[in-house]
Amino acid sequence: MPRSSPQAMLLVDGYNVVGLWAELRRVRDREGLELARRQLVEVLANYSAFQGFDTQVVFDSQYRNTSGNREVITPNLAVHYTDFGQTADTFIEKTCANFRYDIRKFHQRLIVATSDQAQRLTVVGYGAEWMSAERLAAEVEGVIQRVQHKQKSAKKPSGRFLADALDPVAQQRLTQLRFGKK
Repeated sequence: MPRSSPQAMLLVDGYNVVGLWAELRRVRDREGLELARRQLVEVLANYSAFQGFDTQVVFDSQYRNTSGNREVITPNLAVHYTDFGQTADTFIEKTCANFRYDIRKFHQRLIVATSDQAQRLTVVGYGAEWMSAERLAAEVEGVIQRVQHKQKSAKKPSGRFLADALDPVAQQRLTQLRFGKK
């Protein structure tokens, strides 16, 4: 089955978010930047899948003498490490500038998640939507709550007997076993 076109592309300024989310900041300070990056990517993978977003997380590599690369994590999420000398801001700005002339803009939203105010003005000027790191955190938390609520309600048995908690196929198989049918 072909994957439908995502309703939005979400560009995330990775280090900006790591620095502003309290939990990721704690992880970064106690256990290192690599673990904080991994946790951000994991959380955004789940969020993106639930929302149906094509998410691109961008991390600066401007001080490391390496070429940029793109790592596809899931069908909904990729991580970009910028080229040497390039910031995440310039990567995001270039992506917004290119999207401005892209035909996808007519049926897909472009959202940039960063709390950098200069970046906000620039991406909005290109026609992208802006979301603060704090708002992204709140939306991610909201999705986690909805998923947990769905899982709880799906697990509730419909009756007071153990067999009521089983799916219909398992209930039918138990009935067949009880009456000696194979």
